[in-house]
Amino acid sequence: MKIEVLVKPGSSKEKLEKTGDNRYTVWVHEPPIENKANLAVIKQLSKYFDVPKSYISILHGSKGRKKLFTIDE
Repeated sequence: MKIEVLVKPGSSKEKLEKTGDNRYTVWVHEPPIENKANLAVIKQLSKYFDVPKSYISILHGSKGRKKLFTIDE
């Protein structure tokens, strides 16, 4: 499954919100430095979809706020 994610790094709260079909917004505490925010997003997606973190990968947008993830089921 492919999903689009808008990431809000450096947030005071951690939250995941569905904004449409296969579209999500994720707020994370971590800053967008040294892949920390990406790893935090993967952790939240892993909990939300109840899959191991190894099943989630970034297809596009690893350095931007808009990302495309693939989740193996």
